[in-house]
Amino acid sequence: MESIADPALAAWLDGIRTGESVEPSLETIRLLRKDRARPPGPELASVTDVTIPGRPALRARLYRSGAAAQPLTVFVHGGGFVFGGLESHDRLCRRLALLANTAVLAVDYRLAPEHPAPAAVDDIVCALAWAAGGRAGRVPEELGPVLPGVGLAGDSAGGLIAFLAARRLAGTPAGPAVLFLAYPNADLTLSAPSIRGKGEGWGLPVRDLAFYISQWVPNASPGTLAEFSPVHGFPLPGPGMRVRTILATAEHDPLRDEGELLAGRLTAEGIEVEHVPHAGLVHGFLTLDTVSPAARLAGDELLGHYGRVLTAAGNCPPDARC
Repeated sequence: MESIADPALAAWLDGIRTGESVEPSLETIRLLRKDRARPPGPELASVTDVTIPGRPALRARLYRSGAAAQPLTVFVHGGGFVFGGLESHDRLCRRLALLANTAVLAVDYRLAPEHPAPAAVDDIVCALAWAAGGRAGRVPEELGPVLPGVGLAGDSAGGLIAFLAARRLAGTPAGPAVLFLAYPNADLTLSAPSIRGKGEGWGLPVRDLAFYISQWVPNASPGTLAEFSPVHGFPLPGPGMRVRTILATAEHDPLRDEGELLAGRLTAEGIEVEHVPHAGLVHGFLTLDTVSPAARLAGDELLGHYGRVLTAAGNCPPDARC
């Protein structure tokens, strides 16, 4: 019998397994995008909507737990490339700001199918360049006082978008100092064993996932999908991408194996990677804190650890491995 982290999570999974199955479609995407009530996150010193200039201009939200200088994290939400936004991950961003002691800039990037790949990656690259001050190197006043060393964090689809943005900016002043990937997509060909073993009844149906991917990379051949899949299909960065990476996976997640493969491949490329597996948990556990005490505890520990790593990276001399 497979172990589940706590009874509350087991009950949540039972509800999913006994609920009505809905065929993924453009209509279901529209329904997933609708506003709905969510449990609130912790109170912070300030939460401010900002606009990142560009073509197009991007909506974003800045979270700060205090007025003193803090490291900055650019956050990339999950949602299968087709849904999610500032509201869906508001509570997670508040927890991240509080537990990691970081200012958080959540970016409302463009979604598929209206904006297929690489639009979302372009948007995060734009956000990172803006946060780094562009060519002038002056941090935008809207961000408030921030310390050196920007972090880049993303969950699920946001993890893949974050990785691709970091790869594009490798070796530039806008590249992140720390990359935090929570149960990321890493193989859009869906060929890892856990896709088959955990693809039904664990909260992320592979049928839905395949449909979402087809909206982000439409009419794609396996070769085209591989071009967006860091576990294979394109050469990973060399010394230019020396960004410390924290990569979290969950035991009962169809994306588990591709996350593990990505961690191993990055390590083989000489990138400092910390793989953090989570026994008994499922995909999306960072946003299941109000469902499962075990998910809340695991998330609290992971977010706090990321914050300590980010703070240490900001104190690390350039080109040093701290």
